[in-house]
Amino acid sequence: MAERFKYEAIVIGTSAGGLLTLKKMLPALPADFPCPIIVVQHISPQSDGYFIKMLDDICSLQVKEAVDTEQIKSGTIYFASPDYHLLIERDHTITLTMDEKVNYSRPSIDVLFETAAEAYGEKLIGLVLTGANADGASGLLKIKQYGGCTIVQNPEEAENPVMPEKAIRAVIPDHIADINEIVKILVKLCP
Repeated sequence: MAERFKYEAIVIGTSAGGLLTLKKMLPALPADFPCPIIVVQHISPQSDGYFIKMLDDICSLQVKEAVDTEQIKSGTIYFASPDYHLLIERDHTITLTMDEKVNYSRPSIDVLFETAAEAYGEKLIGLVLTGANADGASGLLKIKQYGGCTIVQNPEEAENPVMPEKAIRAVIPDHIADINEIVKILVKLCP
């Protein structure tokens, strides 16, 4: 099972209802949480990034907007910039692009998940949260195919269940859980 590996990174994809869900989940992670977390939250291209500052104020881990060519480090939560795809390179650096939208989205969850699967392989955890479209489903499948751990928010708890439901249809996840349980799973998988 996927849990036998030491994980090196977590990718999270969310859309409608995601900010409230992340506000509940991310502050619950301990200050010594070792895995970097890279997040695609579907947001307006005109977003001023206020939510990143708000999360940074309430989280034990550093929360920041990802910067092109930046090396991914533990103890940090990276968010994709508005209107940019966030890709993970094999050397665990970040690339931002303005390529065409994927699943009507830029940033796209699938783009993040697929490139992260190639970069981290079996040492990656992929997590799909609340949202109103199919973005993230094929990316989560790629994470599973590369041997990574896959987690989906319980659709019954999600503010918008479409994205978790589509992910569950695309792949049999290792875990389907409520947010409080997801935090416990992440802490257990990343000691």
